[in-house]
Order: sequence, then C-alpha cells, then structure tokens
Amino acid sequence: MKHLILALQFMTRLPLPAMEADRADYAKAMRWFPAAGLVVGGCVAGAVWALGRVDLWLGALGGLAAWVGMTGALHLDGLGDMADAAGAAHKDPARLKAVLSDPNIGSFGVVAIVMQLLAKLVLLHDVGDVLWLVPVAGAARVGPLVWTLILPPLHEGLGTLFRDGVGWRHVAVWGGLLALALPFAPWLVMAVPAIALWALWIRRRIGGISGDGHGAGIELVETALLLTMVCVR
Repeated sequence: MKHLILALQFMTRLPLPAMEADRADYAKAMRWFPAAGLVVGGCVAGAVWALGRVDLWLGALGGLAAWVGMTGALHLDGLGDMADAAGAAHKDPARLKAVLSDPNIGSFGVVAIVMQLLAKLVLLHDVGDVLWLVPVAGAARVGPLVWTLILPPLHEGLGTLFRDGVGWRHVAVWGGLLALALPFAPWLVMAVPAIALWALWIRRRIGGISGDGHGAGIELVETALLLTMVCVR
C-alpha cells in the first residue's frame, strides 16, 4: 500500500505517517491519484450532507471548505498560475516559463480562483445526492494519468517524474471502474470530453504539461462534472 499512501500524502493534507520513498515510488504513486480523489470526494460529501441538514447553503460552504482544506488549495494554486501564464505570456515561451515560475499571483490568477470557488459553491448547493460527489473527485484525477501520457512535459519536474510510473493499462482500469457507475450516473461520461479538451488547450496554448497544468485540469474537470450533474438533475 506504499504507493497509495504516497498518493494520499501528495494529493491531500491527511495526517499520514512519513515513509522512505525514491523517485520510482513517487512515479508509481500517480497510479493511485483517482483513489485519493475518492477519499477527497468522500470528505466533501460528508461535509455537504452534515451541514446541509441545517441549511443547504451552509452545506455547500462546508463542502467547499472541505474540498479546499483536504487538498491544501494545491490545485487552486495551479489554476491561478495557469491563468496568469495564459493571460500574460502572449505566446512567448520565455515569458510563459517566467510567469509560471513566479511565486506571486497576478490579477488573472485571482479572478480564476475566485470564479472557480464561486462556481463550486453554487453547484454544491444544487448537487442533490451528495454520494455522487465521491466519483466526481475520483474521475477528475484520472485526468493527470491521461495528460502525462499524451502531452510532452513542459519542463523537468512532475511531468517527467510521473511519465515513468503510469501506462494506458492504469487509465483503462480506472476508466473501467468509472464505467460501472454510468448506468446510475450517466453524466460521469462528461469526464472524457473534459479531460480531452483540457489536453487540447494545454497543447495549443501552453505546449506541455506541468504540475500546475495537472492541478488546474483537475479543478476544471471537477467543475465540468458538477455542472453536468446539476443540469441533468
């Protein structure tokens, strides 16, 4: 279970025991990102259900707080960085890398993060059956497996690290598990075009995948699935 624990340590802020790991272990941990998403989704669902018994908006706010707290705002940080880079780089590769490496956040990033939080808050208010929040978070984290396989790494870092640890068989396993839920939640199929569209946008606008690209993609796929679920409902 070493790689699962590493995935949970990487993708969540759960207090888990430290363990020795090398580069290969961290690469293989990516195979378990969707499982970490299921844990995140379970915590979000629990918060929405518990506080929603008092008030639906309170439940939505509690779910949003759990979502941000469980992930340590890691993916939101990626979304902000990608928004700054896309807005300020003007297709200049050197400028793009400079913006991505800048620890400060700009106006594009602030707007993107605020809009993302507002979108999730409103959608969580109207989500209906909170149990379906569990596969939403899990399905979104199948995205990094796909993006790592089909997109070139933008620079040395997470993009190159994870490439050695995943294969299409891992995508097939998680995709097959999600397919089992389609008869009950057909809107989960939206994960496929959402993941594909983000890959297309990254290739055309950014040129390669990075840790920020993974984080931003997870956030946007989650929102796309929430929106589809609410519209279907």
